[in-house]
Amino acid sequence: MGLHGTMFGFFDQPRLYDRMSRVFGFRPVYARTVADVAGASLPGGGRVLDVGTGPGRVPAAIARRCPGLHVEGLDLSAEMIDYARRTAGTDERLSFTVGDVAHLPYHDDAFDLVVSTMSQHHWADAEAGVRELARVLRPGGQVWIYDFRPALRRAEAAARAAFTGHAIRRERVSALVGRLVVRPA
Repeated sequence: MGLHGTMFGFFDQPRLYDRMSRVFGFRPVYARTVADVAGASLPGGGRVLDVGTGPGRVPAAIARRCPGLHVEGLDLSAEMIDYARRTAGTDERLSFTVGDVAHLPYHDDAFDLVVSTMSQHHWADAEAGVRELARVLRPGGQVWIYDFRPALRRAEAAARAAFTGHAIRRERVSALVGRLVVRPA
């Protein structure tokens, strides 16, 4: 993720980040992510990881909409994770961890679905990040990366190397945003 601390601390200030996500029009992408997870028919007790969670809005919305799931948010910024924990309250289905996508602090085969919404373009090492997503994904699981359409090219190349035996495709979400889908073939 690697860019925290730049842009006047933008990526370490949750309230500013929330305001800027509205200015940049990311809220519809976040809503689409939540709707897609709700439509995924994951089993009760399923686990979802949101990589680059920022202030934790997407995991909180997934948990509200999908009460049978446990949702984990991961971000490089301790300030974002502290904010996410405070705003999540005592919901035991939600947890937040400080960490880097290139070195995920989870066991192998830990998640049924991994999502990343508007963070992949910040990853310092997309290849290492995607390899880690492959490692923590359970057999039969999926990865969905939502990001600027041109930025998905590097994630797609990394996914083709890391996910042998999977179907990989880019989808259009909006004029600027796409979704990379990695699912079993």
